[in-house]
Amino acid sequence: MAEEVEEEPKKSGLIKIIIFVVAGILLIVIGLGIGYLIFGGEPESDPSAEVNQIIEGKEAEKKEKEDKKDKEEGEVDGEDGIIKKNVKAIPEVDSYETTYFEFPGDFTTNLKGSRKFLQVSVGVSTQYDEKVMETVDSHQLALRSEILATISDFTEEDISGSEGKKKLSDKLMIVLNDKLKSLKEFPGIEDVYFTAFILQ
Repeated sequence: MAEEVEEEPKKSGLIKIIIFVVAGILLIVIGLGIGYLIFGGEPESDPSAEVNQIIEGKEAEKKEKEDKKDKEEGEVDGEDGIIKKNVKAIPEVDSYETTYFEFPGDFTTNLKGSRKFLQVSVGVSTQYDEKVMETVDSHQLALRSEILATISDFTEEDISGSEGKKKLSDKLMIVLNDKLKSLKEFPGIEDVYFTAFILQ
C-alpha cells in the first residue's frame, strides 16, 4: 500500500506538468493565430512598386490634361495650308487682383552731383494678397528712408526720360523688397509707380 501512495503523487505531478506544457503550446498557437489575423499573412508590398503606381497615375493625369488642352485649342488649316492654332478666349473673370498702396506725402531729396532736387509721390503694387500692402503700411518709416536714399544716389542724367524713370522705378522695387526681406517680411512688391515727378 505504501508503494501505491507514492506512485499517485508522482502520477499527479506528471499530469500537472503535461497539462502546463499542453496549455503553453495552446497559448502559443492561439497567439500566433491572432498575430496572423491581425498583421495578415500577405508579404509586405514593395514600396518602389507603390511609388511607380503613383508616378504612372500622375503621368496619365498629365497626359489627359494635355490631350484636353490640345482639343480645346485645336489646330485649324488656314489659308496657304499653314496650320494655325485657335486662340483661347480670355476669361471674363480676373484671376489676379492687383492691390495698390501710395505712400502719403511727397519724397523730396537732392540728386547726386546736382543743385536740383527731385520731388516724387510713390506708389507700389502687388498681385499677392492684401497682407503685402499691410506690411508696407506698417513699415512705412523704414521704406521711406530707403526710397530717399535710393533717389539721392541717382544723377539728373540718370532719371531723364522715360527710361530713366523706369530705371529708378526698378531700382526702388529691388531696394524695397530687400528691405522687407531684412525685416523678415515677405518681399511681395511687384511694381513701383510715380504719381508725381517734379525736378526743380
